[in-house]
Order: sequence, then C-alpha cells, then structure tokens
Amino acid sequence: MVELDDLLAQVWPLAASNTPGTDTVNLNAALGRVVVGDVFSQLNVPQHDNSGMDGYAVRCADLAKGVQFAVSQRVPAGASPLPLQAGTVTRIFTGAPIPPGADAVVMQEDASVLANGLVTFNAVPTPNQWIRRAGEDIACGQVVVPKGTVLDAIHVGLLASIGVDRVDVVKRLKVGVMVTGSELQNPGKALEPGQIYNSNEFVWSGFLKAMNIDVESVGIVPDNLEATCSALERLAECDAVVSSGGVSVGEEDHVKPAIERMGELRAWKVAMKPGKPIAFGHINRSDGGQSWFFGLPGNPVSSALAFQLIVKPFLGLLQGQSMGQVDWRLRMHPVKADFAWAKPDMCREEFLRVDVQSGCAGLFPNQSSGVLTSLAQSSGLVRLAKGQVVAPGDVLNYVSYQDLMK
Repeated sequence: MVELDDLLAQVWPLAASNTPGTDTVNLNAALGRVVVGDVFSQLNVPQHDNSGMDGYAVRCADLAKGVQFAVSQRVPAGASPLPLQAGTVTRIFTGAPIPPGADAVVMQEDASVLANGLVTFNAVPTPNQWIRRAGEDIACGQVVVPKGTVLDAIHVGLLASIGVDRVDVVKRLKVGVMVTGSELQNPGKALEPGQIYNSNEFVWSGFLKAMNIDVESVGIVPDNLEATCSALERLAECDAVVSSGGVSVGEEDHVKPAIERMGELRAWKVAMKPGKPIAFGHINRSDGGQSWFFGLPGNPVSSALAFQLIVKPFLGLLQGQSMGQVDWRLRMHPVKADFAWAKPDMCREEFLRVDVQSGCAGLFPNQSSGVLTSLAQSSGLVRLAKGQVVAPGDVLNYVSYQDLMK
C-alpha cells in the first residue's frame, strides 16, 4: 500500500503540466471556467473622483456654519462638471464626477435649502469627505483576476467593470464515468434479488458538473473483463476516466487487469480508511495520447471521499488551477473532539465523518463505508494518523466538505 500523501505527491504533479488547451468565451459563458492568464485592467475604477452621497460638492476652506451659498451647477451621475466657482457649491448626486476645485461632499441631510434658493450647512466637512477617489477600487495596470481563478459571479462582474467582454479560459474537460458491478441497477427500475441501486455515478456527476466539467457515462458495466475493456475503450478519448468497483483482488474484480491490458497501472491500494482499493494509471488512446484513470472503491462513502481527496484536486490542476488552490490539506484547521475513538486502524490513516459545531467535533455514529447518510448528516472529516487514539478534548485536524469542494 502507498501512503496517501505519497500518492498525492506522485499523482497531482502529473496534471499540472497537462492542461487541455484554451478557449475564448464571452462573459455570459464564463461562469465556472478557469482563467488561463492574469487579466489586467486597462483603466481606473472608478475612472474619476466621484461622490459617495447625494448632496453638495464644496471647497472646505469656504465653509462655515450659517454661511449661505449659491448653487452654481447641478451634476447628476454621467454628467461632466465645470470647475467649482469660488464662493459657490455644486448640487451633486451619488456617482457623479467631483467638480475641479471641490475637495469634499456634504450629504444633503446636513444641508438646508432656504426660500431664496441659497444653501446653508449644519456641519463643516473634512477634506475628502464622501469622495470616492479614481482607482480606489481598481488601478490601471492592476491584476484584476489572477491566472488559475475559477470564475464566479463576482469575478465576472469585475471583468465587466473594466470593460472586458471576452476572456481566455482553459478548455472544458471531459471526464468519462463508469460503474462496475452486476449487482447494480439504475434508479427508477425495480430491484431484482441481490441488486442495489447505482448511486456513485450520480455523486460523481454532481461533483463534476459543479466543476464545469462535461460528463460522458457508459453507465453500469457488468463484472467481466471484456465488458470492462470495452467500456474503457469507449471512454479513452476523455481527458480522464473515473470508475467505481472492481479494483480489489476478487475473482469478479476486473478493473486492474483491464487497465494493465489497455494502458498502465501506476499505483494501487492506498493506506487510508475508508478508501483502500484505489487504482491510478492511464488508458492508451488511438492517437498515441493517454487518458488518466482513477479506479475508486464501490462502497459509496469510500468512493465519494476518494473522489474529493484525490480525484477532484487532480482535475482542478488539469483545469489550470494552482497546487495551492486545490490542496485541501492547506485548508485543514484544528477542532476539539467531542468523542472517543479507542480502536484505531493500525495500518491505515483514518478519515472520520464528524459534525462540527462551535469548534467541537461530534462523531457520526456509523462510520461504515457503505453508509451514505453519514456524508449527508456530517459537516466534514477529521484526519487521524495510523493507530491514533482519540479522547474527548483532543485537538484534531479537520476539513469541511465545503472546503473540499472549493
């Protein structure tokens, strides 16, 4: 068995130098895509000093309580003001450019308009009051969206704010999915004796679609070598293939020999619980290239955790993200155990499903690798070393599912 950290050190760097090319998309199609290079601003945001309030643009040196001022101009947002005339004030609205010569804005609540049209002020402002300076949000030449960023709605808004309408992104990945097991049946169909419903495919497809990855599925593959090889051949043109089940050493486990026939098996069995029977390698393509392969366990918890801990970061790197962005170990933080764990695994590190409230981790009562409800009813994982006993109050390393999905 290979240690998990050793596997990650072997596997993840293979993706960092094998990104799948680039696309140029408009902003409406950019959500969830990964930026190829740094995006620089060609302008200041805001482009000019502007008012942060509805009120009056003034020269502070002119003001005193009770002094009456004429309004020399009215400047709404989008207008181009004249210089402020000495001894006058400018009626101004939020977002409007500051007139040359003005050095503060008095909000209208601190002003009184007299019957003769003149204005007095109830407070004397300080210089720069309620003025938003040019470039205080984004300066010309500044990196607005760094290389490797997964674009969310705010990033797209930032690009729009600097006038960018198209952005270079990494080509959308295509990942092949197959689930092996003659005992599996798809939801919506009646179960025959000995059958169970296929859930892994739906978990992975959800994870992949959340990453903006195209999914190609061959569905359920029966437990025989030729069917397994045929399914892998159909998926070989994908950027990567994820399979569940068939990676152990039983007579009905055909994934390992299929990969050895059709490509190369680079790693097999990981010293982690749940998730020991994990295979990594590649499938040879007809064009001489290769498709990365991950064979995950059939048990739903083992499969889901292996995907989140090993496969998802690899695919993120393949999309062009940095190691710092995908490495969930950097997002682990300490929590206090609210449980005891007296019989640890002496050969494998363990990931226990816990629910963390106010910094205390409560253990989900059933840690079986087949209990999918344990993932739905917990908030994340604590990582235990081989043989690590836990007593209430011990400080443990924890990563939330939310952080795993970043």
